[in-house]
Amino acid sequence: MIIAVASGKGGTGKTTVATALAQALAHADISVSCLDCDVEGPNAHIFIRPTLDHHKNVDLLIPEVDADLCNGCGKCAEVCQFHAIVVLGGQTLVFPELCHGCGSCTLVCPEKAITEVPRTLGILEGGLSPDGINFGHGLLNVGEPMAVPVITQLKSWRDYMDAEVVILDSPPGASCPVVESVRGADFVLLVTEPTPFGLHDLRQAYELTQEVDIPAGLIINRDGIGDPGVDVYCQEVGLPVLMKIPLEREIGQGIAQGKTLLEIHPEYQDAFQTLYAQIADLAANGGDR
Repeated sequence: MIIAVASGKGGTGKTTVATALAQALAHADISVSCLDCDVEGPNAHIFIRPTLDHHKNVDLLIPEVDADLCNGCGKCAEVCQFHAIVVLGGQTLVFPELCHGCGSCTLVCPEKAITEVPRTLGILEGGLSPDGINFGHGLLNVGEPMAVPVITQLKSWRDYMDAEVVILDSPPGASCPVVESVRGADFVLLVTEPTPFGLHDLRQAYELTQEVDIPAGLIINRDGIGDPGVDVYCQEVGLPVLMKIPLEREIGQGIAQGKTLLEIHPEYQDAFQTLYAQIADLAANGGDR
């Protein structure tokens, strides 16, 4: 089963939930992988504490033009949907940061003047945690605009997708990297806080799960602050609230020290195992759809 943990905005406790769920399943002798797909700012490794002894470059094939063969016909620029290649004054120019690596320009070039060369976007790192969690994350190079190829290759890293349960810690928001993270998941576990701001972003995240047709459930973190707006919304749209984690100074201080929720409150072990059973049932029966 693949469970994606997502949130409409950052700072809601998404990684706290993802790491606690992974740890609870590992303690129950369930084979589990945890992949941190927030490749622009991964932090799940701080809590999982894996030995990162596997590394892999993330390369994207981009066009390279042989000026001696190119006649400036412009067919490559016409086919590029991302404006990554243009012809000016008979000279063909490539903008690597805009290229999505589709290879169309190479295919249409009548002079065979374009070849594809690798450009490194980031790296993947993986390893085993002391709890037995198979952990992996991606690191996007500073200044690189495209997170999606790194997430795609992280999810294709076979060693880290081969488990009974795979937990994907998604980036915040509802943009392309989030869509790529939740794509192929059996269930999306949303995390929010009970505030108007949390409700605003929860709406976007929940609508995304409906668009990609994946069943979803919600964990309300920092319960006890804000207002009942999130509960009312969940009742209106039929989104099941699977757990509420109260606002506690002890939890906040422990998280700031790099502790997992289960290390702060071991009694959450049973709660997260129950949560997994609920998720399995909802995923099998179509959940909130």
